[in-house]
Amino acid sequence: MDCLIIGAGPAGLTAATYLARFKRGVSIVDAGRSRARYIPVSHNVPGFPFGIAGTELLAKLRAQAEQFGVIVESNRIERIERDAEAFIAHGAQKQWRARRILLATGVVDEQPTIEGLENAIERGIVRICAICDGFEAQDHRIAVYGPMEQAVRHATFLRTFSRSVTAVATEHSEADAEHLQALAAESGIEVRANPRQLALDETGCQFVFDDEAVERFDTVYPVLGAKCQTQLAVELGAKVDAAGELIVDRRMQTSVEHLYAAGDVVSGLNQVSVAVGHAAIAATAIHNSLPNNHL
Repeated sequence: MDCLIIGAGPAGLTAATYLARFKRGVSIVDAGRSRARYIPVSHNVPGFPFGIAGTELLAKLRAQAEQFGVIVESNRIERIERDAEAFIAHGAQKQWRARRILLATGVVDEQPTIEGLENAIERGIVRICAICDGFEAQDHRIAVYGPMEQAVRHATFLRTFSRSVTAVATEHSEADAEHLQALAAESGIEVRANPRQLALDETGCQFVFDDEAVERFDTVYPVLGAKCQTQLAVELGAKVDAAGELIVDRRMQTSVEHLYAAGDVVSGLNQVSVAVGHAAIAATAIHNSLPNNHL
């Protein structure tokens, strides 16, 4: 085929629609782990003034691609190799051969190990993206949970939306503690360290600390890091930046010729609208890089 897309999130599905409408042979292989499926309701997606759930958005994008003949297959690509003419992608009991590959594999967020996590995300007690939904957390008692530097910096951003923001630090270095405490104080942020337990209930969450203190919050933002899904590209020799994200040129091509990438696997600003923009650029570049398919 002309292009194999790996990942059926907003980037992968948008790129597939573009390529199919360019009359290119394109398929998607998807492992079913798009980060977008965790979005309870997003009000940042253009064209949906009353918001849209991540699962609904994915369904609409998939229906749009399939309308133009795109096939989305459930599988997981385990490795990619290359010969003189094409890439060969190996999945479970199947192979795909394509002249171009677009990686839209995204990131996987590190989440706290707590019972009822997915339900708490659906109800907005645990939130993943402050850029996406800080507006919805206005005037909540907010905890930002993670290593001290990340927690304080994210808490500073969330002060835009609430007067009550606490950085709950899982770890910190003595060298950074004084500077970060000063930053927190300047921003009106409380800092608590050494949480022993995080528990959820119907209306919020609570932390128990090593000193036996208990603090309750309406909303918690875990900032425990995320793993960028770049393994397939790195094994082919693609370069990544200091954050582990793929380095691409202005056409979204990686350092490996004919291997493209779009969405969260590239950009630190993990937003649906950014992924869609990446996809449009990448798909157009892929089409232009292939031999003409004139009627």
